Amino acid sequence: MWKRDGKEANAVHPTEPTPARTSGGSRVTDDIDARDAGGVLDTLRRLSALGVVATAHGFAVAPPVHVPRPDSSWLRIREDLGNRGAAVAYATWTEWLPAVLTTPRLEALLGRDWNRYTATRDPAVRCRFAASRLLVKYAAAAALGIGPEDIDIAYRLGGRPYLRGLDQIEVALTHTGELMAVGISRTGRIGLDAERADRRLDFDLMRTQMCTPAEAAELDALPLDQRAACALRLWTLKEAYTKALGQGMRLPFTEFGFHLALGGLRTPDGAAALGEEWAFATHPVLGRYLVSTACHDAGLDPAGDTSVGTMLDRRLLTAMTAPGQPGPAA
Repeated sequence: MWKRDGKEANAVHPTEPTPARTSGGSRVTDDIDARDAGGVLDTLRRLSALGVVATAHGFAVAPPVHVPRPDSSWLRIREDLGNRGAAVAYATWTEWLPAVLTTPRLEALLGRDWNRYTATRDPAVRCRFAASRLLVKYAAAAALGIGPEDIDIAYRLGGRPYLRGLDQIEVALTHTGELMAVGISRTGRIGLDAERADRRLDFDLMRTQMCTPAEAAELDALPLDQRAACALRLWTLKEAYTKALGQGMRLPFTEFGFHLALGGLRTPDGAAALGEEWAFATHPVLGRYLVSTACHDAGLDPAGDTSVGTMLDRRLLTAMTAPGQPGPAA
């Protein structure tokens, strides 16, 4: 999103949410201008700027999977994780709101995040926070083959989430507006960033604060009506990459770049950069958001099965089994 380390980037024009529009009695969802969002997505499709860049090892990020409820099928997430090394699940927080409001297990599910949840006064912020943590836990549980209550989310300096005691997978979380998305990787670090496709931005300011000389030249060569869409995609890719690195604002966006269409890492002058172990992707979701992913392939060739029963020592599994519960299968 446009907020970096809790601060909103100056390149974005602050805008008030527009009321939901109606057409023929049908409600148009949230504050997204469907016409503007469609124009951005059409532009990126024409430029072949949507899709994936595979790593040198052949890993590529699969398209995000819509998981509208905790009891939805998680099969595609497990398949993408096993086949491609990474998976991304997304939903709106309002889709997960019933689970937040009705589950009697909410305190157990939130774990150490329960105190933050109860201390948040704004009801919408509180529910959005809970829904995003549930999405992380259910996605990780699907990958690991354990219950979501057994997932303990902790946070590194800067707020990056990780799973305490379960380092066989990396997780990433992003949200903007009503959208929330979580990334799971078994090959290395992963970063996500999401943005509304109709986001208004100050192109000239972004050009100076975000772009390398090569990126600026590529953007300048585009027709005026295509520049904003490509700048938006570049921003989300850079956010995803720096999040994956854990660098935040310590890595200026002008010190690394991406090819405008292909998306691979570039030096500021446009030459191909060392970084073939990284896979990048930008995908549209819900017809009105962009989600960009950066995923590292550390070349460790881990087991395709990320379940706890496969990747943990059996003695540790036995120790983790609650009294009176059956132990791990032979």
